Amino acid sequence: MAEPLTINYGKAAVSVYRADEACNLFAAEVELVAHGDVFLSSYTEGDNSQVVATDSMKNFIHSCALEFEGTSLEEFLALVGRSFLDRYEHVERVTLEGRERTFERRGGVLYQQLHGDRGVASLDVGRDGIRDHRSGRERLHLVKLRGDAFRGFVRDEYTTLPDADDRPLFIHLDVRWRHADFDKRVPGEAVRDALAATFDDFVSESIQHLVHEMGVRLLERFEDIEQVEFDAQNRLWDTALTGDGVKVYTDARPPFGVIHLTLGR
Repeated sequence: MAEPLTINYGKAAVSVYRADEACNLFAAEVELVAHGDVFLSSYTEGDNSQVVATDSMKNFIHSCALEFEGTSLEEFLALVGRSFLDRYEHVERVTLEGRERTFERRGGVLYQQLHGDRGVASLDVGRDGIRDHRSGRERLHLVKLRGDAFRGFVRDEYTTLPDADDRPLFIHLDVRWRHADFDKRVPGEAVRDALAATFDDFVSESIQHLVHEMGVRLLERFEDIEQVEFDAQNRLWDTALTGDGVKVYTDARPPFGVIHLTLGR
């Protein structure tokens, strides 16, 4: 007999743009997921008497944005999670994912949307408060023109890649971290800048070597961060032409190498 092992449901890709009278803008995309055994009968019996419609979830998120006065993505997710549990007492807990929609102010009333790196966050909110959380940055696309090598790896009948003593390195990087105390958070921009500084001055022997150093330095610099997690892709450019001290590169073609690392204290 089939037995449900995990159940949850929610609303994803809820866009939020909050503008006040001073033309300050808070913009994000939010996912809200509800958890609880009370929803089991909606799966097994078609009984929707305890189901909060996902359209109502979308409207609830917008209502929270109306009262939100902060600027932090994490604070907004916490407001949504706590308020949702207060309103719907039969829900056991909620999980939330948020991504910034990044705009830069260009004038008194003008903003430009940017498509570079952005802040992300995830929260697990229960009746006892915030059970777990992650902050992060994603879509960090960083290129270093020298100061990375890749050599000494396994060579066998499948190996065609030559050793590289010094190469440009282009990576796509997502990073997430957990704070020891949710209320003592490090700004995402400070983490991003610290990672970029490490990439700039550290001479690495591989991407693995690089992200490890990034993590070590991050934990040394920010005592409020207790764990950091990296997901990177190697987008190393292909060499097209060389001559007279100049090299011309072109975009790498898939497949791409992937690297993961989690460091904790």
